[in-house]
Amino acid sequence: MPAPFPTPEKAWWKEASIYQIYPASFCDSNGTGTGDLAGITSKLDYIKGLGVKCIWLCPIYESPQVDLGYDISDYKSIHSPYGTLDNFETLLKETHARGMKLIMDLVVNHCSDQHAWFKAARSSKTDPKRDWFYWKKGVVDSESGKLREPNNWRSVFGGSAWTYDEKTEEYFLRLFCPEQPDLNWENKEVREAVYETMRWWLDKGVDGFRMDVINLISKTDGLPDAKVVDHTQWTQPPFEFCANGPRVHEFLQEMNREVLSKYDCLTVGEMPFSHDTQLYIPYTLPKNNELQMVFQFEIADMDGEPESPMRARKWTLSTLKEIIGRWQVDMIAAGGWNSLYLENHDQARSITRLCSDAPEHRAIAGKLLAILHSSLSGTQYIFQGQELAQINVPRSWGEEEYKDIATRNYWNSVLEERRSKTGEENPDMSDILAQCRQKSRDNARTPMQWSPTPNAGFTTSASPWMRLHDDALNADHFQTWNVETQSADPNSCLNFWKTMIKLRGENQVLIYGNFTLLSPSDETIFAYTRQLEDQVALVVMNFSAEPTTYTIPTEVEGLEGARLLVGNAEGEGKIGEGSREVALKAWEGRIYLL
Repeated sequence: MPAPFPTPEKAWWKEASIYQIYPASFCDSNGTGTGDLAGITSKLDYIKGLGVKCIWLCPIYESPQVDLGYDISDYKSIHSPYGTLDNFETLLKETHARGMKLIMDLVVNHCSDQHAWFKAARSSKTDPKRDWFYWKKGVVDSESGKLREPNNWRSVFGGSAWTYDEKTEEYFLRLFCPEQPDLNWENKEVREAVYETMRWWLDKGVDGFRMDVINLISKTDGLPDAKVVDHTQWTQPPFEFCANGPRVHEFLQEMNREVLSKYDCLTVGEMPFSHDTQLYIPYTLPKNNELQMVFQFEIADMDGEPESPMRARKWTLSTLKEIIGRWQVDMIAAGGWNSLYLENHDQARSITRLCSDAPEHRAIAGKLLAILHSSLSGTQYIFQGQELAQINVPRSWGEEEYKDIATRNYWNSVLEERRSKTGEENPDMSDILAQCRQKSRDNARTPMQWSPTPNAGFTTSASPWMRLHDDALNADHFQTWNVETQSADPNSCLNFWKTMIKLRGENQVLIYGNFTLLSPSDETIFAYTRQLEDQVALVVMNFSAEPTTYTIPTEVEGLEGARLLVGNAEGEGKIGEGSREVALKAWEGRIYLL
């Protein structure tokens, strides 16, 4: 199987596994019920023991927490429940002392309406910072004669993307919450303020940034009306005019020139609202001097309705294979680099979404996804609890347990619509509750489970900020799904993840090898080869709850000398003598070296 394109240039950040921490839910050191920086510091030895090389912190900046930290009111202060700048500097020092790096979340498409920049902009139409944000007058509707928003753009969280300011009698743009005004990157002073903030953190020793929705920073001039694709509402998806906009590459090249190129740092840009590989490749090409990699959302969006991501939809294994195969081939062939994630703070748990969280399948399914996640080209991102096989919240939870603003907005909008249609104060919402259980961001944000003790060792408080998963409360389960218990079990999901991270580092064919998808239309088996020079790895996975036998295609050579590198089920896992058949248990996966 000849290599179809050159081997990527090697770099530490390509080989690193990165561990993402959601601070509020990681570890509470002082009994407040909310995780904090000191709690993270206390768990650094655990994180290092996983084999990861870098930590990514979700936002820890001062914030009113409307969007749980993604609405920042001061980029140079720490949200007080998390601790102080001294606590952060201790965390950074101790992380580096263990040979790990730390990257921050950079949220600069928008800020909080409580930020000093926006308070000044809102104070007067003549304030020097007025142009740091997008302001427009309303438009008189020709039919009703009433004042309406400047255009028909829809917010990511529902409703109009504009908020009216009574004092100055103009609307401001906010693609997310009303409390998250978008920064106007067309204004050079805005860009310079962002760059100064980045330098401030990098000079402290931070090792890079994950950049929140960074592909939204350039909007089409004039902010024209979006095309009407949803005839049930006036507002429409605006992303043709605000995602991957006309000056986004110019802005990122300037950022690289002014800041990033002067530091040895890691950069990854979060880039939703398109699934076009060719659109995202330029962001990652070394010659373009922008970013090292991007977070694309195609797998994350695969099981949600395009017009309403909270509404789950069925997906097929062939679709997942096509998505992964396309990114593996297109990005690497062009000279770019992928990021690999199956879940994060914005996505529901991957075992529930992609496999089975039934008790009899949960552990082996978690290990199967570890095999998938560790055998693809790209920098690997692991979200806290993923290594423990944490799953979505129980079906028994009521809507009052969901705290995420996107979930609350979706629930309230459907509730209001059904009240209007039925005249009932409490219409049936069971289908919406089921959707929340499948797709809500809250599923990823339940507190980390450390030990088989009250509140799973996350906090000593009787009132954690968010309800712990029933795994941590139910005596039938909490003895299994926590760090302490799994650390002592050599067959646990946690220890399997440690094995996979180690094997990935020892077998660079899994990082840099060319990807060839096998049996693309098979709806049960996900199989592919990775080839680096004369070394070939064969990955075979059964994505079903039933045992199956897979016949390896004839184009795969070298089966006679195949060696099982790793598998997630008991048994020798050998390929039959003189045969091309592999018998796999439910959710079983294997990697062979040929």
